[in-house]
Amino acid sequence: MDTSQILVTLGGVGLAGFVVWYFFFGKRETKAATVNDSGIQEVAITVKGGYSPDIIEVVQGKPVRLKFYRDETSSCSEELVFSEFKLRRDLPAFETTIIDILPTNKGTFEFTCGMNMLRGKLVVR
Repeated sequence: MDTSQILVTLGGVGLAGFVVWYFFFGKRETKAATVNDSGIQEVAITVKGGYSPDIIEVVQGKPVRLKFYRDETSSCSEELVFSEFKLRRDLPAFETTIIDILPTNKGTFEFTCGMNMLRGKLVVR
């Protein structure tokens, strides 16, 4: 193996390590929903290379309104999937999409992009 092959191999291993760290061990942002005047729990979520916040805490049995603002044109983030709620929605670029749900069970429910790369969690307490 010559020097350039060693450098390319080390660079590839380093990049693979970064990807694993970013997707599995990177900083997670948690936000508790606030209750509006109508008694609906609300959270604004920005979609840009991920979900921010990506962990949302809500109370069981009370209506939840998630406001997804997609601040990019990446094809990965153009769709939102909540498997447990049998929900799939398009997220138009530079627009806010409202998702209303009523969580009847406690637990952690994952939401993803259509490609299953961007991930977030709805934690129902």
